[in-house]
Amino acid sequence: MQFIDEVFISVEAGRGGDGAASFRREKFVPRGGPDGGNGGHGGSVVVKADSSVTTLIDLRFQKSYRARSGTHGSGTERRGADGKQRTVRVPPGTLIYDEKSGDLIADLVKVGQWVVVAGGGRGGRGSASFKGSTRRSPQFAEKGTDGDNGTLRLELKLLADVGIVGIPNAGKSTLISRISAARPKVADYPFTTLAPNLGTVKVDHFSFVVADLPGLIEGAHRGIGLGHQFLRHAERTRLMIHLIDMAPVDGHNPVDDFHAINRELSLFDESVSLRPQIIGANKMDLPDAQKNLERFRSALELGDSEVFPLSAVTGEGIQHLTYRVAERLRELLPGLESQNAEEEQVMSLIEKVERPITVFRESDGAFVVEGDEVERAVQILPPVNWGAAEELARRLKRMGVYRVLRRAGCRPGALVRIADEEFEFEEERG
Repeated sequence: MQFIDEVFISVEAGRGGDGAASFRREKFVPRGGPDGGNGGHGGSVVVKADSSVTTLIDLRFQKSYRARSGTHGSGTERRGADGKQRTVRVPPGTLIYDEKSGDLIADLVKVGQWVVVAGGGRGGRGSASFKGSTRRSPQFAEKGTDGDNGTLRLELKLLADVGIVGIPNAGKSTLISRISAARPKVADYPFTTLAPNLGTVKVDHFSFVVADLPGLIEGAHRGIGLGHQFLRHAERTRLMIHLIDMAPVDGHNPVDDFHAINRELSLFDESVSLRPQIIGANKMDLPDAQKNLERFRSALELGDSEVFPLSAVTGEGIQHLTYRVAERLRELLPGLESQNAEEEQVMSLIEKVERPITVFRESDGAFVVEGDEVERAVQILPPVNWGAAEELARRLKRMGVYRVLRRAGCRPGALVRIADEEFEFEEERG
């Protein structure tokens, strides 16, 4: 199956249902009063990390996700049904970005984590919600609000504890097939692996995830070859197995290969190049490999790095390598096994900032009022009758709209525009 690690999708939450403006009408009950029910809330769009999903390929073919709208309220105070939530399932390790702003919304690193990426609209209140001791027969109801919508960029960075890096054809796919249950495509030519392969390795009672990542070539940090398709996955790893071909052909030199890979890691992200490395000296079953290993050891000052001679084909040295990797991981991250969550909501990293109330004057002399709160008030409560107009005026007064308009020079009789509605400015009511 094709590996897809970046997609763009559009999301649209459901609209809230309208509240009902109705009155109780029954025989022998001439003044039943308002009984309009509230509208249902719109469904939200949720992105959830699911262990059964391994790539973003399904989202490449279905790019639009819309949640259901809430239904309208009705008489006898019947509330409308809430719209059904829409869930987009992605692999653990998926980052969610707002495509327009570029802001990171959430990073779903555990199975079961989920985040609301488009909130459903609020259902409007029905006439029954507005009755009280001073208002016996309200003849209006609120409209439901629109749900959020937008375009998201989803990027997958594999959640592997160990990344196997090396030049093309160094034997990475063969190694992962030896140490785990992964069965990648293996062949004796460069770029056999065009997508990362994941495998779980168990050493006694300890297990970890290892990724066989596509081979690097010079210039990969600029996106050349498999470039960023490989390098972004290295950011998640805690330890590297740097696999070196000790029997290279076509003029390759193990020392040069070692430096080339580390240079590409450093140019992409300095922090990635500083991850601990264990060096696997592969293909020790081939002629001249032992001599090349001796030259390799003497030519490099490896510091804390460790060199393990092995043959991914014959299995020589593999057990020694895997035990050492498990030991280093225990040192780097105690409690590695408990990384999953059953169900966990992740709060969005984007803090919604509402536009404040502002007033400006247009060329025709009209005063235009803008601001999220005031525009929302007009949209959910259009002045279709005297009762609705009175309630809207009360809300605008509470928000300070009258005060802001007077400061801007607005006088009684002036034209005022808010959202799609036009009003004649009057002194405050009540």
